[in-house]
Amino acid sequence: MAEFSELVGKLKAKMDIVDPSKIKGMNAVYQFDLSGDNGGVFHVKVADGSAVLEEAAHDNPNITISMAADDFDALLDGKLNATSAFMAGKLKVKGDMSLAMKLQGLLG
Repeated sequence: MAEFSELVGKLKAKMDIVDPSKIKGMNAVYQFDLSGDNGGVFHVKVADGSAVLEEAAHDNPNITISMAADDFDALLDGKLNATSAFMAGKLKVKGDMSLAMKLQGLLG
């Protein structure tokens, strides 16, 4: 079970290797609301071909992704498929669903 800071670090590492051309033209704020012992809230702002992660809630995110911290860890490790997690109710999306699909493509 990863600590919240480790989860954030894993996501930062994935965002650091995203091809800027894949996020060119995107302008969105993804908020992550992780529940459980190692949960917390943070957001990723994607704009102008770059992605910046901040360990804080955003006032007006375009999309909020809610899930257990342990499931998020499994998702980042490739042990949990985002679509399967959504269908099983382990991952909830509030906001622009098309942005969720783009995020899955970016993170592999």
